Amino acid sequence: MPRTKGDHESRRRDVSEAVWHVMAARGFTGLTLRAVAAELGASTGLLTHYFPNKNALVEYALDLLEQRTAARPRREAGPGLASLRAALLDILPLTRAATDSNRIWVSSWGAALADPDLTDDYAGKYARSRANLSQRVAVAQELGELPQGDPDRIAAGAHAFILGLVVQALLDPAAFPPDHQTALLDDYLTALTTPADSRGDTRRP
Repeated sequence: MPRTKGDHESRRRDVSEAVWHVMAARGFTGLTLRAVAAELGASTGLLTHYFPNKNALVEYALDLLEQRTAARPRREAGPGLASLRAALLDILPLTRAATDSNRIWVSSWGAALADPDLTDDYAGKYARSRANLSQRVAVAQELGELPQGDPDRIAAGAHAFILGLVVQALLDPAAFPPDHQTALLDDYLTALTTPADSRGDTRRP
């Protein structure tokens, strides 16, 4: 009996879930046709119908990761500083789903650095993320919630802070539980709301 389009789509969903589970459990470097086949309970020969080689699997995995990340529920918040805080909280590994997604993103950095095309692609992704944060910073400045300054520079600093916190939380989750991550972010945002000339110069003469 010939397979229907529904059968094909169902099988493709199964393959997608297997790819996702492998990446979440082993990281991006553990993603192989053999590992996906084992997760799926199938032969590697079956997978070659979807992925003729490792590069095809990697490309598909990155597309799947971006789709899953984009589909994650986002926090709703008012404009300005609350919106900036919500966007930064959405990046942190505060839930199981966010932790899995961040584990995969971070473990994929090695592959991205080794491939010029992926390097450019990732640079574009992070540039768009910074631009999104910059818009929120600018609104917070218009509302008087943040001191004046270059929104792009402030956004770049916030982006660097949050990615650094992500890495620490993934490597040492016991030291960086969700409530501590949130507290550190709030400390960072509090520091941002203080004009530089009001912080005082603590350097010794």
